Amino acid sequence: MKTTVIRLGQTILLCVCSLVLSGPLHAQPLVSGYVQSVPFASGSTTFSESNVSSFNRFRLTAEPAFKNLTASVAFEHIATFRQRSTPIGFGVGVVPSGGEWFDLQQTITEEQHVRWEHRFDRLRVGWSPTDAVELSGGRQAVSWGTTLFLTPADPFSPFSPADPFREFRAGVDAARVRINPTPLSEVDLVVRPTKTGAGEEMTALGRGLMTVKNWELSGWGGTLYGDPVGSAAAAGAVGALAVRGEAVVRNVAGRVAFRGAIGIDRLLRVNGRDLFVLGEYQHDGLGAASVEEYLGVLLSEPFTRGELQVLGRDETVVQVSYQLHPLWGVAGLWLWNLNDRSILLSPSMSYSASEEANVTAGLFFGLGDDKITPDRQLPSEYGLAGATAYLSMSWFF
Repeated sequence: MKTTVIRLGQTILLCVCSLVLSGPLHAQPLVSGYVQSVPFASGSTTFSESNVSSFNRFRLTAEPAFKNLTASVAFEHIATFRQRSTPIGFGVGVVPSGGEWFDLQQTITEEQHVRWEHRFDRLRVGWSPTDAVELSGGRQAVSWGTTLFLTPADPFSPFSPADPFREFRAGVDAARVRINPTPLSEVDLVVRPTKTGAGEEMTALGRGLMTVKNWELSGWGGTLYGDPVGSAAAAGAVGALAVRGEAVVRNVAGRVAFRGAIGIDRLLRVNGRDLFVLGEYQHDGLGAASVEEYLGVLLSEPFTRGELQVLGRDETVVQVSYQLHPLWGVAGLWLWNLNDRSILLSPSMSYSASEEANVTAGLFFGLGDDKITPDRQLPSEYGLAGATAYLSMSWFF
C-alpha cells in the first residue's frame, strides 16, 4: 500500500510536469523547486563526539487548477551525510512528522554515514462549489497559530523555534472545509486521523476567525486526540507595537491543562535600516516545571505526538534582526527556559545572493547545568547543547 501510494503521487507530479512543459511558453510555470544544502560542524558533548555533517533537500511543488478544482503536490528528496552516526542536533535533518495517517515516505538508503529518503509533504485535492466555500482532502498545510515562535494553540504540527532551516510548514493528512461568510471572516473545519506512539486517534476541530477594527480574533474547539479542548487568540496593534496572544484549555487524562503564549514585536528604523525586535513568553501546563519532571514529559503522550515545541513549563524567546545592507542582515535568537535557567543562543548572518538565492551562516550553543547524575539524566534543557556552526544555502526556482 505504501509503495503504491508513493508511486501514484509520483505519477501525478510527473503528469503535471509534462503538462506544464508541453504548454505555451508564455504561461506561468505551475511547477517550482527548492534546493537547500546545510553543511555544519558540532562540538563534542557528554552524549556525543564532535561531528561534521551535511543536510540536503530537493523539493518540487506543483499547484495546478482547473475551473473550481485545485491540487497541491510537493515531493522531496532528503539526504544527510555525517562523519559519525550520532544524531545531529536542533531538529536539523529530521523530517517533520506528526503521526500522519498515510505513509508517504520511503528510505532509499540508510547506512552508517548516509541517510537518503524521499517523501510527499503535500498531496492534496480541493474543490470550490462557490467562491466562499472550499473542500479539500489529503496531505496539506494547516496553521492556526497566532504567535510567531511559541505557538501552543496551533494543534497541527508546530515547528521547533530553534530550527533556522524551516521554509515550509509540514503537511498533515486531513479533510478540511473552509467557508468565508464575509471577506473579513472565516470558518475552518478540520478532521484529522493520526497514528503515533500513543495509538490511532482522531482530531475534529472547528475554528472561527473575524477582524474587528485592527484586531484579528479567533477561537477553536472540539476534540484534540480524543481530549475536549477550547482555544482563543487575538492579534492586533497597541500603538506602534504588534501584540499577539493565544491560549488553550484542554482536558488531558482527567486533568485540566492550560497552555498559553503572548508576544510583542516592533519594526524600527535605525540609521535608515530595518531593526526587528520580538519577544514571546509561554506557559505550558504540559511542560516540565523542574528538571525532575523531564523524564515524565519525554514519556508523555503529547510529547510522543510531537505537540511540544520546548520542554519547559515557562519559556521565553527573543529575536532581534537588523538590515546592515539591502543584501546583508544579522540576527540573534535567545531561547530561555525560566524553570531550569538554561539558555540556547544563536547568532547568525544572512546574504541575499539574488531574488531566488540566500545564504545564512550561524552558530548554536547552550548555557546551563550540564552535570549528569543518576537522578538527573537531563540536568537542563539546553545546558548539554554543544556548539554547532552551520552554513545554509537555499535556492528557489
